[in-house]
Amino acid sequence: MTQNLLEAAPQETTGTTERRACAPSSNSGLINAAYQAFHSRDVAALLATLAPDVHWVHPDSMAAYDLGGTKYGHAGVREFLARVPSVLGGMRLEPQEFVESGDRVVVFGERSITSLRGITRRLKFVHSWTLRDGKVAVMEDIFDTVLLQQLIES
Repeated sequence: MTQNLLEAAPQETTGTTERRACAPSSNSGLINAAYQAFHSRDVAALLATLAPDVHWVHPDSMAAYDLGGTKYGHAGVREFLARVPSVLGGMRLEPQEFVESGDRVVVFGERSITSLRGITRRLKFVHSWTLRDGKVAVMEDIFDTVLLQQLIES
């Protein structure tokens, strides 16, 4: 466990197909477990959902903060998570909709991000998770990088 791990809010159960709680054995259930690990700041539990050779992908335009591009494997994910607190004061992920098709789960949500100076903004995100053999092989984070960069620089 680390104090610097980003937080994710637990997924709400609303009874609709798009926003339902997922069975633990489903691909969406595995992704929900990854968000729960973020929420509880449990790095080991997060890594347990990821393949050892996972590709952790963020927009290249975040490279100026050493947060862009693809990080490889568990070591790359740990490196990424350790870097985030040097540019952000906090982040809370709020997944809102899980869409599953085969080995891909796409999650639409919002994140509350706090800058190092204490300014908080909400930004939408799309996470594309690709699974292989019951583990996450690729996680791609898609978001408005201009808004995040403005917040980092604020």
